[in-house]
Amino acid sequence: QVQLVESGGGLVQAGDSLRLSCVHFGRPGSRYPLAWFRQATGQEREFVAHISWNGGSTYVADSVMGRFTISRDDAKNTLYLQMNNLKPEDTAVYYCAAQVYNGGHYAYSRVYDYWGQGTQVTVSS
Repeated sequence: QVQLVESGGGLVQAGDSLRLSCVHFGRPGSRYPLAWFRQATGQEREFVAHISWNGGSTYVADSVMGRFTISRDDAKNTLYLQMNNLKPEDTAVYYCAAQVYNGGHYAYSRVYDYWGQGTQVTVSS
């Protein structure tokens, strides 16, 4: 069992920055791929960014490339999402997820076994 707890969301203006954090715990000594997804009201959950188990590889969605950066600090069991130059279309609930058991392409939500409760990000124009 892995638990994930997101924080760092809030209300900001277009062009501002935010850093989301996700503390994950429950499997001491284990490392696994992690990701960020987001879901806007009335829309499906969409992939934002993924990082491999050792941080050696990262992937971000085209819509956030050049603005968002994913990173991890395994000493703190924490996943981060640095979001710069935020736009109103970035408004959504942001979720972190852990890929512990399942294989498959990182961009599909079904490959992730555990999810956090989400943190709201609202960007005003």
